Amino acid sequence: WPYCQRRCTYCNFNKYIARDVDHNAMRECLVRETETLLRLSQVKRISSIFFGGGTPSLAQPTTIAAIIESVAKWAQLPSNAEVTLEVNPTSVGASKLSEFRSAGVNRFSIGIQSLHDPDLVILGRDHTSQHALQTLEEAKKLCPGRTSVDIIFGRPGQSVESWEKELEELLLVCCDHVSLYQLTLERGTALFKQVQDGKLSVPSEELTARMYNAARRILGKCGFRQYEVSNFAKNDAVSVHNLAYWKGRQYIGIGPGAHGRFVPRGDGAMLREAWIQTLEPDVWMREVQRCGHGTRKRVPLSRLGISEEAMVMGLRMTEGITHEVRLYSSYTAL
Repeated sequence: WPYCQRRCTYCNFNKYIARDVDHNAMRECLVRETETLLRLSQVKRISSIFFGGGTPSLAQPTTIAAIIESVAKWAQLPSNAEVTLEVNPTSVGASKLSEFRSAGVNRFSIGIQSLHDPDLVILGRDHTSQHALQTLEEAKKLCPGRTSVDIIFGRPGQSVESWEKELEELLLVCCDHVSLYQLTLERGTALFKQVQDGKLSVPSEELTARMYNAARRILGKCGFRQYEVSNFAKNDAVSVHNLAYWKGRQYIGIGPGAHGRFVPRGDGAMLREAWIQTLEPDVWMREVQRCGHGTRKRVPLSRLGISEEAMVMGLRMTEGITHEVRLYSSYTAL
């Protein structure tokens, strides 16, 4: 879902601030591209669905429901399949959580990013720490055992002590899953320019390394198991969807700017390909309306390329890789 209400100062994702969104047209195009690519993949079973963005909690719940129904129509979607929606913890996002749950979502990933309100302003977020905690509590009621939070460290002016206190406060209410991200200054973003111009300064590499190690210690003490560089789960509440990326499985990307890695058997292909969808929503919609999908680029992947990718992604996980990287064949389910 490519639309956002505002532009965060640190984000360089494919996102668009639109005054008016044609929800009906977006829904029709997302459903049509879903059906087209599922037919091309000839996949039999889907293990997970992930709604990312942009800000997918700005989509209408009917759009989410229509896409899930479309997946279930063209492939087997088990009743216990993980269906995640990223949520921006504003009053708008929180007000629709129960509707998203009714639409078929069973896991919420909440972009808290910080519990320090001045830092939320620096990051350009449109919520407060109070909004974030209220949204988390509501999500926990709707999806017990299946809520995740994102939080960023290495923020301007942050100290190890303030970070430890903030994380400990978060873990009083976060029960399942934490995605821990070090702030990255991306060229072209407002935050990058502020730091470059000397208006803000970020902690040194040594300091952020200490923050990361402190987080690992605190999360471990609270019963969270680290299973990937940035991800920690309690009671085995791991992200099934993200594990599929890290283990080199196939996946289909739907929507403006989405990426996929699958074998398009419907086109007679025998090898896995990387599919990249058109970035701009309006152009993407026109392409979907014209030919069923808005694919900008297709790149055949060699067995060596797949092995290299599997090795790099596998090294992100704490379980690592064996001496023999497993290649998932063209017949592996997504």
